Amino acid sequence: MKEFSRVDRLSQQMKKEMAVILQREIKDPRLHTMITVSDVEVSRDLSHAKVFVTFLGMDDSKVEDNLKILNEASGFIRSLIGKRIQTRIVPHIRFAFDQSLNEGIRMANLVDTVRKDDERKRQQAGPNPEAEELE
Repeated sequence: MKEFSRVDRLSQQMKKEMAVILQREIKDPRLHTMITVSDVEVSRDLSHAKVFVTFLGMDDSKVEDNLKILNEASGFIRSLIGKRIQTRIVPHIRFAFDQSLNEGIRMANLVDTVRKDDERKRQQAGPNPEAEELE
């Protein structure tokens, strides 16, 4: 069984604390209210952390603005993390948008559209004459 490394433990702990901080501590009215922390990647030397976030129900046009606000607040957020996590080095934080959630929703919608289209074509074609021949 593989042991968790310090990097993995710090990533998990930061992800948990970051979610609480973004929900309760950050009071910027320009910031979207439904921010989800999907992952945290910490560098091997523990000096940098890339925090992947998604904004539920937000227009793509506003994503960049919200990332900019978060990155401007990263020093403050880093100080909050430093108070909550017992570690010698608190990583510098950079926020990035996690595209995977939106991509997953888009793919599910595409599959749904194709299935409905297939069903509609099947109903328009009427009974399948090839299926009757096989009986």
